[in-house]
Amino acid sequence: VQLVESGGGLVQPGGSLRLSCAVSGNIFTIYFMGWYRQTPGKQRELVAGITSGGSTNYADSVKGRFTISRDNAKNTVYLQMNSLEPEDTAVYYCKIRAGFVDYWGQGTQVTVAS
Repeated sequence: VQLVESGGGLVQPGGSLRLSCAVSGNIFTIYFMGWYRQTPGKQRELVAGITSGGSTNYADSVKGRFTISRDNAKNTVYLQMNSLEPEDTAVYYCKIRAGFVDYWGQGTQVTVAS
């Protein structure tokens, strides 16, 4: 199983980015897809998650600014990030849960700076 993230980069405060995570490999049902982020010296934290049924949850710090979505036909999860703030700077990781196993992507850097 491979998770390939894309869409990270450098953006000015107030700008937008869209992250994508494409899942490939021999898996059947992906129950959960989510985005996490991590900064140096801090624990990895959940940013947003979405279940196979479409239920979503968000960290309080991103509510109203970020939107998670998934395309089940393409096994892809997206994170639309608007009104970005310097505090959003981090490495963003995609995670899926298939069966009882968690799979992680390699991470993509998001830097918000003027």
